[in-house]
Parts: sequence; structure tokens; C-alpha cells
Amino acid sequence: MFAIRLDKETEQNLDLLAKNRGSNRSAVVREAITQYLNDNEDLEMAKQAQSQMLGKKSLKQLREELGLDS
Repeated sequence: MFAIRLDKETEQNLDLLAKNRGSNRSAVVREAITQYLNDNEDLEMAKQAQSQMLGKKSLKQLREELGLDS
């Protein structure tokens, strides 16, 4: 079980969203947390890939240096 405190406006927005989806607060919050965690995982993977690419040249740069693109 998990409990959080929300300001009144956020709570009302959450209730409205849940109602429009035919759902409840818990389901909407679970979905939001899952999406947030997935987004952060994707961002971390992108950062790792970018750090591995530092100092490497793109295909376009290599083609230009080799005179393959004129």
C-alpha cells in the first residue's frame, strides 16, 4: 500500500481523468508511475548509448572524409 498527499486541484484533475477513462484514482496513478519509470529507463539507456558514441564519427562524416559524398 502506498499513500500520497495531493493538493486539491491535482486531486480534482485526477478524479476527472479517472472518471473520463471509466477508471479510478489508483489505476490512473499506477499507469502514470509506470510510464514515468519507463521513460526514465529509456532516458538512461539513451544517455549510455550517447556516452559510448563520444569520439566516434557518424557515417556521414566518414563518407565526407573519404570523399564518397561529393
